[in-house]
Amino acid sequence: MKYEFNSGEDLLRLTKEYRAPISEISKLYEAERSNKRPSSIRSQMKLTRDMMYEAVRKGIHSTHKSDWTGSGGDAHKMYKALGDTNKLMGNKVTTRAMAYALASVEQNALMGKIVAFPTAGGCGVIPGVLFSCAEHFHAGKRKLLRGLFTAAAIGMVIAKNATLSAAKGGCQAEVGAAVAMAAAGLTEMMGGNPQQCLDAAAIGLKSYLGLVCDPLGGLVEVPCIKRNAIGAMAAIGASDMALAGIKSVVPFDEVVWAMNNIARQMSPRLRETALGGLAVTKTGNMVKKKLGLPIVEEES
Repeated sequence: MKYEFNSGEDLLRLTKEYRAPISEISKLYEAERSNKRPSSIRSQMKLTRDMMYEAVRKGIHSTHKSDWTGSGGDAHKMYKALGDTNKLMGNKVTTRAMAYALASVEQNALMGKIVAFPTAGGCGVIPGVLFSCAEHFHAGKRKLLRGLFTAAAIGMVIAKNATLSAAKGGCQAEVGAAVAMAAAGLTEMMGGNPQQCLDAAAIGLKSYLGLVCDPLGGLVEVPCIKRNAIGAMAAIGASDMALAGIKSVVPFDEVVWAMNNIARQMSPRLRETALGGLAVTKTGNMVKKKLGLPIVEEES
């Protein structure tokens, strides 16, 4: 296939060969792969965008708690903080990004409709970053779609060469991948070139290497939801660094390789099994008891 890519290097080569941004290569590859018109792929991404936005819209106004009351309402609190950012060290862009990220993952915990982009556990980072920044800079819907297509391309490379599953690779594979995807997507939205998009993705993902998946009670709530909010901040920072001309010393493809290598070495107790880390703290075991799950002592 003309537009097929399996790595960041492939993406760079194709963007040079066809004189097109990553987002265009991403869209044309999906059209070619699925035997559909590019316009049809674009329409599908519009639906994805709209579903993401609806989850965010519901989430920022919701004060409902999850079944075990471990999450819910934090997106609303963060969104309300936009009314007085003088009390915060962040600005309206980062505050809104965190609110939107929290909103999406809280909707997931409430069994609402979300877009698993790249996964349910990491679904808040990309809408948090792209929607917040698009609003701040008055970016049109076309730029937002470009950001989503670029993010999708980065996610496909990670999926092909490593994993997007926390059960296989820890939270580095979910929130970490989402940070890389969001950073690249934002960089293209802000006018960055393909190399800068890959540098942003590499910088973002490097910062999350080794992050374990240790959910309390085995639920995708604590610490998953707040990790999405912090991940949104990290993605914005990674993009800013790339746009400032800072390069990743380690190329994106090598960072993905490193993530996969770390995943293979990571203990199964730290890969979504709730058998290690935060899941077996005193609080973690209290949650297990509440849910009727067996208490597990951490290995010494």
